Amino acid sequence: MAEAIALVDYGAGNLHSVHNALMAAGAERVAVTADPAVVRGARRIVLPGVGSFGACARGLQAVPGMVEALEKRVRGDGVPFLGVCVGMQLLATRGLEFGATPGLGWIPGEVRPIERTDPAIKVPHMGWNDVLPTPHGGGAALIEPGEAYFLHSYHFQPDSGRDVAAMTDHGGGLVAAVARDNIVGVQFHPEKSQAYGLALLARFLEWEP
Repeated sequence: MAEAIALVDYGAGNLHSVHNALMAAGAERVAVTADPAVVRGARRIVLPGVGSFGACARGLQAVPGMVEALEKRVRGDGVPFLGVCVGMQLLATRGLEFGATPGLGWIPGEVRPIERTDPAIKVPHMGWNDVLPTPHGGGAALIEPGEAYFLHSYHFQPDSGRDVAAMTDHGGGLVAAVARDNIVGVQFHPEKSQAYGLALLARFLEWEP
């Protein structure tokens, strides 16, 4: 049975690559959309994002009715949701990139700069790194151990450790994934993570939280 997957277009996502990855993972229908009505009818929702937190947050807010449609469908109706990179960071209460900017507030916490504690550690965190699921976190049906592709200078620090679904190590622990109920976000890019990323997207397409 074909499902409508809404891939939210708010001018801040790597839409072509994410769309192709979802199709390669087994999706039958992916609607790249800036239409809140499509989001309200979607069976699954993916929120991508590249660039700065503030620009992405403002871009999402600038689409009339989109945040309200996401709130209704994701938090109200409980449809499966996946946030990718900055799309994951937007789940936070606020981001601190170029000043404080409110996020969606679905998972309380802040998006903060990666602190360079060792001069050998490069920022941005770029390239392949391990994804290590946490034993207590949500998202166990989606997040498996493996290696994924990261590219970010800021990281999501949830208020509660129970919202942390996976960690990675880059001169210290960084949150690689968050999860709460029907909401999962990944800091890495599944669409650039080859077999590991496609497997995660395939699990998302079957996920019934």
